[in-house]
Amino acid sequence: MFVVGGESLIDLISEPVGADGVIRLVAHQGGSPYNCAIALSKLGNDTGFLCPISTDGLGTYLLAPLAEAGAKPLLAERVEAYTTLAVVTFDAKKSAQYGFYRNADRAFTREGLIAALPAKLEAFQVGGFCPIEPEDAAIWLDVAKEAARRGATLTMDPNVRPSLVPDFAGYKARLSSFLDLVNLVKVSIEDLASLEQSRAVRATELTAAEVEALVKKYTADFLGRPNCELVIVTFGDEGSRAFTKSGSARQGVYPAVPFGDTVGAGDTLMAAVLTLLNEQGNLKPGKLGAMDDAALATMLRFGAVAAGLNCQFVGCHPPTRGEVDAVLAKA
Repeated sequence: MFVVGGESLIDLISEPVGADGVIRLVAHQGGSPYNCAIALSKLGNDTGFLCPISTDGLGTYLLAPLAEAGAKPLLAERVEAYTTLAVVTFDAKKSAQYGFYRNADRAFTREGLIAALPAKLEAFQVGGFCPIEPEDAAIWLDVAKEAARRGATLTMDPNVRPSLVPDFAGYKARLSSFLDLVNLVKVSIEDLASLEQSRAVRATELTAAEVEALVKKYTADFLGRPNCELVIVTFGDEGSRAFTKSGSARQGVYPAVPFGDTVGAGDTLMAAVLTLLNEQGNLKPGKLGAMDDAALATMLRFGAVAAGLNCQFVGCHPPTRGEVDAVLAKA
């Protein structure tokens, strides 16, 4: 089983109402780990989602897509805390920007999370919110270590959110502890810039030279850690790149026609990468680091198609495995 641990929430997505600048907020289910769990399941994987779900109406709303996709909520007992909210607005390129109001996603205990883990699992994906609060980070680190003891390859998509972090230096230290554990990490170029500058940074603020410097610095940092063997960096509409000590590759985006928005694109790409790596037998320590240029290119192509299909919709709507295979069959 694949297990994804971390936040679920409701995205309140802004939509213009008229020419006077008034907007309305439309509720969509979301959260990076939640999206990734649904995408993994729709791509044909046995998937568990490790996150508290509220007893409120929005919690019920969150459960429906999990059930439809076949992803299993691993914490059976729902919590009284209100559902976590994210308010989503968009820039001129329709790239999402977020503000967060956290509640139910933090209503867990160490004992409850560990007890909910399957006896054996192929991979454990650590969610983006896990390192934010010191007390949460300590618990999620223990959960990740237990998952590794049960046979899981550890992966992470940090989704760096400086607006959520009052003590960014402390956050970076906690994130570093997770990065020392994981075998695979996926980051966006905005994540890397935010880590470097301790504030939210858009890719459009960076020069080409700054982008290359960040990629070189952090790729070397991650691959130099005790367990990390594969690093994936996404660049929005400029595609993605992958690095091991044995090779590297780059991939453009698969165009979304029609275009909805980019919500969940990175989560879907991550799910697709994990899916293909597992099928190839490469989702294992030792195998990840041995991937060469050709293997990395195949992996990124699969991820790009899945992400592009997701971007045909407003909100996160990952494709099925059949939909991805249909596109690849035409290539």
